[in-house]
Amino acid sequence: MAKTNYSYERRQREIAKQKQREEKRAKQQAAKEAKSSRGDAAASSPAEDER
Repeated sequence: MAKTNYSYERRQREIAKQKQREEKRAKQQAAKEAKSSRGDAAASSPAEDER
């Protein structure tokens, strides 16, 4: 019977965690950019908000 390669499993878990962190960071960055672009649009044209 083959030995379990714990190092490989551990590395795969680390890669998965790193990928999740990167996806979360990208999502947060996109939300931040969307929020700032909405804020800029509202500040530049307040007449649209009054309708």
